[in-house]
Amino acid sequence: MTQELHIVGGGMAGSEAAWQAAEMGVPVVVHEMRPHVGTFAHQTGNLAEMVCSNSFRSDDDERNAVGLLHWEMRAANGLLMAMAEAHRLPAGGALAVDREAFAAAVTARLRAHPLVRVEPGEITALPEDGHWIIATGPLTSGTLAEAIRAETGAESLAFFDAIAPIVYAESVDMSVAWMQSRYDKGETVEEQTAYMNCPMTKAQYEAFIDALLAAEKTEFREGETAGYFDGCLPIEVMAERGRETLRFGPMKPVGLTNAHDPQVKPYAVVQLRRDNKLGTLYNIVGFQTKMKYGAQTTVFKMIPGLQDASFARLGGIHRNTFLNSPTLLDDRMRLRSRPHIRFAGQVTGVEGYVESAAMGLLAGRMAAAEILGRDLPPPPADTATGALITHITGGAEAKTFQPMNVNFGLFPPIDAKGGRRGRKDRYKAYTDRAKEAFSQWLADQS
Repeated sequence: MTQELHIVGGGMAGSEAAWQAAEMGVPVVVHEMRPHVGTFAHQTGNLAEMVCSNSFRSDDDERNAVGLLHWEMRAANGLLMAMAEAHRLPAGGALAVDREAFAAAVTARLRAHPLVRVEPGEITALPEDGHWIIATGPLTSGTLAEAIRAETGAESLAFFDAIAPIVYAESVDMSVAWMQSRYDKGETVEEQTAYMNCPMTKAQYEAFIDALLAAEKTEFREGETAGYFDGCLPIEVMAERGRETLRFGPMKPVGLTNAHDPQVKPYAVVQLRRDNKLGTLYNIVGFQTKMKYGAQTTVFKMIPGLQDASFARLGGIHRNTFLNSPTLLDDRMRLRSRPHIRFAGQVTGVEGYVESAAMGLLAGRMAAAEILGRDLPPPPADTATGALITHITGGAEAKTFQPMNVNFGLFPPIDAKGGRRGRKDRYKAYTDRAKEAFSQWLADQS
């Protein structure tokens, strides 16, 4: 009888790992502590619950590294990409989803799979034998985190993820705000008008920055450090780096024309992206925050168009831990000191839903292959999935290792024969090369 694969954690990585292994014919047990043991950020017991943004980011598989990762996961029969497509929302060139419907669909598909069993309860120690994947993500329970620290003999690094607030659409003043995707991106009118945009004058922006800097913030506990990942910085931390930082970041006014006053260019623009299929909820793009709740409502209502806003969820902050993977994991994602245990997802030092799910996809396939008596090498480094696993298991400098989104800087350079390539052509060359290599990697497994 085929041995079971045990997966700890039913987030993005754990869900995708379970699906991949089960589809290869290996029985899977998913150990998920929610809802019996909650976390700061989760609200349900569903698998693959999205706790921050509802976006999987760019879906451009020709000139964008994360879009290429989407393509590779689809090519590998990825469950999360299939469910994301089924519950997709208009978001310009991005792949955004109705988060509740998405998580419910992933949960239903996994529970219905004849080779998948979901067992509630918290795993508090590293298992001594069997086949295991730990995919507990950024909110690994304290008890299990201590067990991991004791085994590795190294301090897990720490940073903080901040959650963006969600606004009820009906409470946004559309006589001030307007609907438009940046640069009118998208193939349909719905895609081209996927975002709410709230314009600011220079005076309004300056007043907003003053209030943001003065607002009461969440305090860190003794012994905790605030080492933020740059891709998910709280807005007040960005503002502390310079008064213009937000205007060149999430509040940049480029590619947008105020429908109410086309002749006047806004000094800054706050964008809101649809958060559910009904279009009743919108999240404030890039507005992760560690302000206290009372301060959030006061500061965010200074944004033109949000003066009467009602919030379905305010922002928050939670601790995020991850392994120093270059020193601890081999290229099959196994813990060097206990090779029957693999790690997957954000705890390995990748950042983002898609990257976490991609590492789950790999871990699930590798573990299943081992159980079936085969060895599965990682994808080539010139694929998006391969570039990520190469980075976290040896390509990164261990002393300065930090969470990383997929990006073309992780790929082996393109041979620029015939002269220097423009950026768009160069990115297309990266994705063409990656698709061919990833398709061959999949074919080699059949």
